[in-house]
Amino acid sequence: MAQTLDTTFSALADPTRRAILAMLLEDDMAVTDVADPFDMSLAAISKHLVVLTTAGLITQEKRGRVKWCKLEPDAMRAASVWMQGFGQFEPVNLDAFERFLKAELPDIGTDT
Repeated sequence: MAQTLDTTFSALADPTRRAILAMLLEDDMAVTDVADPFDMSLAAISKHLVVLTTAGLITQEKRGRVKWCKLEPDAMRAASVWMQGFGQFEPVNLDAFERFLKAELPDIGTDT
């Protein structure tokens, strides 16, 4: 379980990856759409997506010629259970997590 937690928290430590998760809260997205709002190469975004996939926070699947990303909401369950052990944290509520991400990353998910 420790390795799973390390992988999850490591994936969540990066602001770009948290922004990607916030975007995927809305709906599944093509990799190219995920990359659009960021000022970095598609290769760099792909590396972030690999980290999120390895952590189990998202899945990727090929539909025709397009690779799609999907949020895996249950993936943070182990981290949530671990944090609850300290008695200071509530279970991960995806609605609350979405509000948190929107507050932290206000430009994500808005048309500019």
